[in-house]
Amino acid sequence: MITPDHLLELWSAHRDVATAPVRSLHFPRQDRTLHDEPYQLGVMNLSRDSSYRESIVHDLDAALYRARRMTLEGAAMVDIGAESTGTNADLVDIARQIDTLLPVVRALVDENILVSVETYHTEVAVAALDAGAAVINLTGRVDDAALYESIAAHEAGLILCYTPGTTARSGDDVPTAERMIDEQMAFFTERLDMICGAGVERIWIDPGFGFALNLPDGPARVRYQTDNLVQSFRFRSLGWPTCVTMASSVYLFHDEARVAETAMAVLAVQARAGLIRSHEVARVQPVLDMARLCS
Repeated sequence: MITPDHLLELWSAHRDVATAPVRSLHFPRQDRTLHDEPYQLGVMNLSRDSSYRESIVHDLDAALYRARRMTLEGAAMVDIGAESTGTNADLVDIARQIDTLLPVVRALVDENILVSVETYHTEVAVAALDAGAAVINLTGRVDDAALYESIAAHEAGLILCYTPGTTARSGDDVPTAERMIDEQMAFFTERLDMICGAGVERIWIDPGFGFALNLPDGPARVRYQTDNLVQSFRFRSLGWPTCVTMASSVYLFHDEARVAETAMAVLAVQARAGLIRSHEVARVQPVLDMARLCS
């Protein structure tokens, strides 16, 4: 149960980590700097398989409208993907993903919108970077040095997501709650050596609890995601800000599932998240504004 006593115990046990400094991330090509405070990453899905129907766009005009609206509502950056990470979603081949993504990336870049592209394919990521994407939201364990060298060459950023298997769509079981943080920390430590060695200088750490997790929507999934969220401040020990996805639960919220992300955002702010990946920018932004006002 999330109680003041539970949170106090966590913070007391890891007080030095909770206040550890993390880097500000400067994007020279876009002349933008994100400091150690919470920002929103607004989600836009180009795949019709997304389980979050409100985030789906069907054409370029709709993509431009949603991106502009999320930016006005407070999003610092827009995250787009051409393939859902949902368990039952269709696989989308690399060529089709590129054809789908690039017109949107170019259009958003022309509007001076900071763009993140979600993928686990090197070819898709490099094409998106060439089109002007500022960040790659990497949802797989990619060992191809060409990807990280391209990110570095474009002075771009990387959201490094933890995945139990090869990609967010792999069927591997997640670690138990007791082993969760240790497994994630080992993953990030190993990957960061390779990524920083390739010259990448702008990184967010994403615990990955927003993925399918091979858990049905129910109490076990809610507990797992929430426990990971409230402990995510521990990854500040790696020196980089964290990115967390606002998981929503139909099991708990039923017809009001669209407000679930607001509740999760309160916990994300307490966990000192630097980037909050949200489908509901307008609902989440007041939480972030309140946190800044009261800091």
